Amino acid sequence: MKNRALILISVLMVLSLVLAACPAPAQPAPEAAAPVEAAPTEAPAAEVVAEPTEAPEAEPTAVPTEEPMAEAGCPADAPSLTIWADNTRAPVLSSVGESFTAEFGVCVAVVEKGFGDIRDDFKVAAPTGEGPDIIIGAHDWLGTLVTNGLLAEMDLGDKDADFLDAAKQGFIYDGALYGMPYATENVALMYNPEIVTEVPTTWTGVTELAAQLEADGIVEQGYILQQGDPYHFFPIQTAFGGYVFGVTDTGYNAEDVGIDSEGSIAAATWLDEMVKAGHLKADIDWGTMHAQFWNGDAAMMITGPWALPDTRASGIPYAIAKLPGEVQDAQPFLGVQGFMVSAFSSDPLLAQTFLLDFVATEETMQAIFDADPRPSAYLAVRDKIDDPDLLGFAAAGANGLPMPSIPAMDSVWSAWGDAETLIFQQSEAPDVAFQQAAEQIRTAIAEK
Repeated sequence: MKNRALILISVLMVLSLVLAACPAPAQPAPEAAAPVEAAPTEAPAAEVVAEPTEAPEAEPTAVPTEEPMAEAGCPADAPSLTIWADNTRAPVLSSVGESFTAEFGVCVAVVEKGFGDIRDDFKVAAPTGEGPDIIIGAHDWLGTLVTNGLLAEMDLGDKDADFLDAAKQGFIYDGALYGMPYATENVALMYNPEIVTEVPTTWTGVTELAAQLEADGIVEQGYILQQGDPYHFFPIQTAFGGYVFGVTDTGYNAEDVGIDSEGSIAAATWLDEMVKAGHLKADIDWGTMHAQFWNGDAAMMITGPWALPDTRASGIPYAIAKLPGEVQDAQPFLGVQGFMVSAFSSDPLLAQTFLLDFVATEETMQAIFDADPRPSAYLAVRDKIDDPDLLGFAAAGANGLPMPSIPAMDSVWSAWGDAETLIFQQSEAPDVAFQQAAEQIRTAIAEK
């Protein structure tokens, strides 16, 4: 196979360099930090209100490094690959690494880190040469990592067709691919099937059903939505034809802000009408929204797979459906997780071929899915999902839009969420609120 030949060539090149060089005495590296509990790839936006993506943080002052190769089980002079992974996926990759070592003699060191620590530690360690060859991470890290020159471009080659197109799109930045996806996540419509016997296919239908259920005294709210949360409002906005940033052949265009587009204002107007009619209420947060659904006081809501454990524990009847459309199909934000190769890897070709030949297989992708069930980005595994909840989320995200990873996205969340809050509080007309938000966003982007 072509990739295996490339691996052999790469290993021989590494060995020749090792033999030709006279190694300096090894310097002790700092002791590796204790593994921490893996954080969700994408926290429910409601828990962080209007900002599901992480805000930029100050650069760490200390350089975190992975544990020394010898401690990781790799001789210092052996050809090697280092992978940073969270505690859910690390055991799977360790097993795959053993097979890779057995076949090619390349030591694979899998260093376990908390998912939330990988990006920030990598930003500091990679340029020093102390970082990993491969990391696991979320696609919306690209804005930070690519602009800082930390990631190598990837080419999936003949494996390209094996992955969900929308997942691959998530790892494209400025027209180049910087990751190999393994899973996706997105919101969908969760409803109580004992109350909602026919799921509305449009948001106009949601309004009509909510009015009927409330008038009949069946529930307090036919549909419930948390205040000031753009992440959960976005699929409603897209259903009316709205958008956040325009899309070009190379990705999202920060110069085309769509918060005040005709479709976005139409969605804001729908929201305003729902509030005026009493179908939606102000001051509802993520916890309250879910609690009312679990208590049977609300019939429908938008949520993500992260709500499944508590929903199941509540004992309330529930089902997952595609999001209603309006003038077009709704498109939720799509979160994508995958593998990225460091631009500072001593052998990025070896890292990429390891991913393509040993990770991009049905066996390995199935093992990753089994370790943390979420819709797989690998089609052969995605097509075998039989959990009705995951199938529902996968269907709802089939045409999802990858969460914008461009730096300009940091300027969007606050103004966008504030505009929604003004509508919920009936403090501003919907068109004015969204027009003001768009201007604030454009100003913030121009000042960066």
